[in-house]
Parts: sequence; C-alpha cells; structure tokens
Amino acid sequence: MAFGNPHSSDHVRGSMFHSPATQIAGSRRRFIAFVALPTVCLAAALVLFGLWSLWTTAERSDQATRDRQEREVRLAIGATLDELAQSQAGVAIWDPAVVELGKQKPDLDWLDQNVGTWLNYVFNHELDVILDGSNRPVYAMENGVRAKLETFASIEAGVRPLIDAVRGESTGPANPHERLPNRKPHPDSTVRTSPTAVHATDLVDIRGKAAVASVMRMVPDSHKPKAAAGSEPLLVSIRYLNTSLMHDLQRVRGIAGARFTRTVADGASGEYSVPLSSFRGRRIGYFTWRPEMPGKAILGSVLLQGGVALLALLVLLAALIAGIGRLMSRDARSIAVLEEARLQLQAKESQAQYLAHHDPLTALPNRASFSKFVEESIADLGAERQLGVMLIDLDRFKNVNDTLGHLAGDRLIQAVAARLVNCVGANNVVARLGGDEFAVCITDCSGTEQLAGVAEAALAELRGPFEIMGSVVHVGGSIGIAICPAQGTDKTELLRMADIAMYRAKGSGRDGWRFFSPEMDESIANRRVIEDDLRAALRSGDELFVAYQPKLDASGAQIVGLEALVRWRHPTRGELAPDAFIPVAEDCGLIDLIGNWVLGEACRVALNWPELSMAVNISPVQFRTPGVAQSISSIVREADIDPRRIELEVTESILVEDDELVKAALRELRAEGFRIALDDFGTGYSSLSYLKKFKVDRIKIDKSFVKRLGQDPEAIAIVQAVIALGHAMALSVTAEGVETEEQGCLLQVAGCNELQGFLFSKALLESELHALLNHAFTPLASGHRARSASA
Repeated sequence: MAFGNPHSSDHVRGSMFHSPATQIAGSRRRFIAFVALPTVCLAAALVLFGLWSLWTTAERSDQATRDRQEREVRLAIGATLDELAQSQAGVAIWDPAVVELGKQKPDLDWLDQNVGTWLNYVFNHELDVILDGSNRPVYAMENGVRAKLETFASIEAGVRPLIDAVRGESTGPANPHERLPNRKPHPDSTVRTSPTAVHATDLVDIRGKAAVASVMRMVPDSHKPKAAAGSEPLLVSIRYLNTSLMHDLQRVRGIAGARFTRTVADGASGEYSVPLSSFRGRRIGYFTWRPEMPGKAILGSVLLQGGVALLALLVLLAALIAGIGRLMSRDARSIAVLEEARLQLQAKESQAQYLAHHDPLTALPNRASFSKFVEESIADLGAERQLGVMLIDLDRFKNVNDTLGHLAGDRLIQAVAARLVNCVGANNVVARLGGDEFAVCITDCSGTEQLAGVAEAALAELRGPFEIMGSVVHVGGSIGIAICPAQGTDKTELLRMADIAMYRAKGSGRDGWRFFSPEMDESIANRRVIEDDLRAALRSGDELFVAYQPKLDASGAQIVGLEALVRWRHPTRGELAPDAFIPVAEDCGLIDLIGNWVLGEACRVALNWPELSMAVNISPVQFRTPGVAQSISSIVREADIDPRRIELEVTESILVEDDELVKAALRELRAEGFRIALDDFGTGYSSLSYLKKFKVDRIKIDKSFVKRLGQDPEAIAIVQAVIALGHAMALSVTAEGVETEEQGCLLQVAGCNELQGFLFSKALLESELHALLNHAFTPLASGHRARSASA
C-alpha cells in the first residue's frame, strides 16, 4: 500500500496561469467550441425534430382517418350483407311462396306482387332470381321489372359458389354473414336471420360490378312437409355496391367520392383505394374514395404561425449567445482566480482523502484502510499461499502517558510505528487501529514459521529502549495471530480471532505472541460440534426437514404461495432454526448439499398444489458456486415443475459484491423463468442501483420493520417508502413477520402485495399443510387467524 504526499499537486499550479490576453483568446475559443456551436447545433436539431414531429403527427392523423373510414366502409358492407339476407327471409321462409313454387306452373303475377316487387320496392333489391330444386331459373325480376329467365345465365358464374354452398355441395372458409347446412356458425357471426334460414351471403363480381349477393333456401314457415334437404327452391338476391350503398357512405358517413373501381386509384389525385375480396378469397375490385386529410391542414396552419414564433425565438437566442460571449470575455481574469481556488480545493480534498485512510499521528493506514487491504489481499490470495493477520497491543504504554505526558506518548507511538514498518517488509502493511494498538498484514507467507519469525522480530524491536523527550523508556507488546485460509476467509472473523489470541498472549504474561486456536473461542468449538452433528444428520437423513409457511394476498384472504424453510430436529438440542446451522454449513462446504435437498423437497410438495408459488432460500455461498444455475434448473425440471412457479430468495449481500459469476447465474435463472426475490430488504446494503442492475422480481420487507408498525410512527413511513419504491420499479412487495391485525391492516392500506407471518399461519409440516389446504383454499377466517396467531 503506497503512501503519497497529500500536497504533491502543488508543483503544477504555476503552469496553469497565463497572461490576460491569452486568457481572453482562450475564453473566446472555449465560448465558440462549448457554447455557441453546441447551442446552434441544438437549436437546429430542435427545429428539425419539431418539423419531423409535426410531419409525423400529421401523417399519423391522416392515416388514422383513412383507417377509420376504411373500417366504416367494411362495416357498412358487412351490414349490407346481413340486411340482404334478412330481407330475403320474409319471402324465402313463407308457406304461400313455397306452395306457389310447388305448383307445376307457378303464377308469375303472384310472384311479381309478393316476391319481386316487394323485395325491390321495400329493400332495394336490384336483381332477384328464383331457382327450382335443379337450379333452373323459374322467375326473375331486375330493377322492379320482370326479367327473362335467361338473365340468370349472366350472373350464374358469380353466384355459383353460393348456390353450391347452400346445397351443401362445397365447403369454404368460415363467413360471419351466412348460415350454411351442417356447419357451425362463425364465432364472430353477425347474421340477423332466424335459425331456420339457410343462406350463403358474400361479395361477388356480377357483370364486372361489385355486388353483395345472398342465396337462401325457400322453406315453409309452418310444420308442413318440406322438400328433401338440398332440393328446395332457392332465392338469389343481388345489390350492387356502386348504387345506394355508395350514396349512403357519401351522404351519411361523409366519405367523399366513395365508389367501386376495377383498378387502384392514382395516389397523386388525392384518392385512396383498398382491395375488396370475397370471403371465399376472390378479388372483386377496389373501394376508392377521397379521404379527409386533417393532419396536413393542421400542419400548414402550425407551420405558418410557428414559423413566426420560431424566427423570434432564434433572434432572442442569438442575442442571448452574444451576451454570454461578452460576459465570458469580460470574466476571463476571474476564471484564472477561480482556477486557483479550484486547485487549492483539490489539494485540500486530496489531503482529506489521505487523512480519511491514514492515522494522522503516524501516517500509517487506519482501521478502515487496513480492513479494506485485508479484504483485497484475501481475494487475491493464491491457492498455495497463506495470509497472516497480527494484532499488537503495547505493554506498559499507560505508564509512559501517566509519567511523561501525552506528548511523550505520541512520540512513543511514532517511534513504535517506524520500528514495526522496518521489520515487517515492504510487501506487508502496518496499521494503527487506535490508541496503542497496531495491526500487521503479512500478505504472502509460506507457513506458521514465517509468521512466528515476524512476530519475534516485532517483539525484539518493541523490547529495545526508546529515547523519548530525554528519557529512556521500555515497553513491550502482546501479539495475536490469525491465519487465512486455515482459520477462515472473512476479514472481520480473522481480526476477531487475532484479537482473541492477543488477549490470550497478554493474559499469559505479556511480551509474547500466540496463534489463534479454536479452543480459545467457545463459539468456535461449538461450531465444530454443530458441523459434526450436521454431517451425521445428513448421513442419517431423518433429522432435517422442511416446513412451509403460507404467503397470502394483500387482503389476507387467499393463500397465493408457500415458503420452504429448512429445520433441524437435533437429538439433544431440540428443533433448530436455520440461523443455528446454515452459517456452519456454508463454512464447511455442506450448503450445496442442503440447498439442493431443500429445493427438491419443495418441488415435490409443490406438485400437490399447482395453483401456488413456492419460495426457496438460496444461500449466498451456494449462489457463488460455479454451475449453480444449471443445478437449480436441473432439479426443478426433473421434478416436472414449471420454473415460473419457483421463487428464489437471495440476500442483498450477493448483489453488493458485484460478482460476475452471480450476475451470470441471475441472468440464466431469469431466462429459464425463475423469479428472483430480494430477502430481508432494508437491513443491509439496500440500493436502487442494485435493484435496477440485477432485475429482481420481488422485494421482501424484513420483519424488523414490520414488527415496529403500530409502535414506531416512523415505521409506517419506511414501509410505505419501500412499497412505493418496489411498485415504481414494477416489483411485487412481500411483508414478513406479520403478527397482529393492526400490522396486516397497515400493510394492506400501504399497498403491500403479499403478507406472511404468524397472524395467518406458522410454518407447517407437510402433513399439516395437506390438512390446511385440502380443507379450504381460503382458510383465513377469523377463527383460523386467531388459532394461527396463538400457535
């Protein structure tokens, strides 16, 4: 770790200043380069963007108008098809008409009066033809006048597909305007005829004109005997699109120039065409009209008025740029003064930065800097190397302070620092943690012998006499040593172990050193016992089990998911929560085995209730294991569970480390469909940047915040802020540890998506879960809630 002079930037100050003329010339160049030119470019870009926006808006407005009018046309044509079939039904499903047609020689005058003239006069039919059971014309009327039967020959080709369809002799695509034999109605059917009507209705090409045509079976409307299916008389009715329909489109719907054409309109004429095809796929022609162009009209008006305003704005902008230029030229000398002030501030900031990481008395790294150095050294530690952390506490230092004064004590601290730096080597770091306590990090050592040698050398330096302010003083030291990775890889734990060893050395007579051993710390010994018992539990397979705590919707009335929680039924210690053994499993390499087993159990239970999601906690240590995403996906796939039902809960610590392995695993799991929940949100390093960077799906409010609801006025504000943050980022929010009705109500009002806690249910065994969920899927009546809370 290098120690620089905080005032090292002073030598560059003289080169930063120039003559006033040079300052003014430079100011002008900077003004042109950084103010005038960018402003002009920005103004031009804004003008171009505004013109483009107006043009685009006008085009979209015109396109929307064309689309609307096109929809109106198609709706009008569809309505005409339905009206044509509906008008036929009045005569096609009628006993007298069927009786008359059943005669050997039908009365044509009667058919004129009751069929042809009626359909023409009342419903504007332009051509009606009646066919017998063999599809031969027996009657025809065109434009209100009885026509020759040969008229049918001129339209037969156009209506032949409809005749075949009504006879049941052909099939085609579904048509919402017709009702055919032995076929279900179109799902979007708009027909207005009764269920007894059988008709084929479509767009057709008749004599080179677009028309709507409908062919309907003529059947009695009573229970009289009917002709055999498929041999009934047929009524063929035609209406041309270029007649009354087009007039209605122009007069009622305001569609100018509406007409049917055989070719596409020329775009230069201001007209627009859309193709017209039958439902049976035949191109009939084009519907052509002159669409309204409101966008272009508005654009012309805006350009005229906006041009004047833009010109005035540009003149004002030019005046503003000129004023700024004069101001910058006048203040060139002031800029030099400001630059001097900036350099002085920079120097002071450098000094403050230096003091933030160094002890002001000895210039050694302070506690924060030493802690960071140890952490970085652990991360860079090679597989075959070790790292040593030493804590050194001076013996009899208080006597020096008491007898010679604090100034002498400061001089002694400085002398001790110099001796320690000289004896530990250039690649290692000495730090002052505070008072008379020092720390040493040996970054690359081969074993305990080397560390013991450094400790002996340090003690030898401390035993030597110190000349302080004309007096000779003797002190000594007590040293505690912890080794990485043999005794752990956590910097805080290493410092704690070294501290324990140092106090053991001081308690053993001082002026000595001790390596940390597990026996020095009762908790370390206890962790070893837990590790041994945990390995035995994994071998036996009957002590670990999974409990499932329900998660409910915001109302607390519906179970929406479960959270799988591992438990240990210890033979002597009783039931243990995860906090008692998961850290041990992480340290001793068992966490992957336990985590995979819990995930497999959760998937097996999830199969029983496909409506519920299943949340499973993933340890940070497990998440940093190579291939963790593939392992999790494999377990879930083998259990035949949709990954979208599995929610993986992680803690904020894995996000803070910004590990590429963790990022890659999160991306892979999200791509597979897994949802990611951020557990215990707000208790660690909660940051908006982490949520944006890692793309989680849910945040879980820690129970420490929920517990304070109703007791601490600030608690509800914090919870509301967390919920608002989650919803603003499209995240779901779950509250843990809900124990009272008041907490549940406050969380529901705040907008929390899911609730979890003893108010609703404790964590249940699989058998209890079956009893709960199989009894009722909404189990949270007041009685159950009370029972859950008491449990």
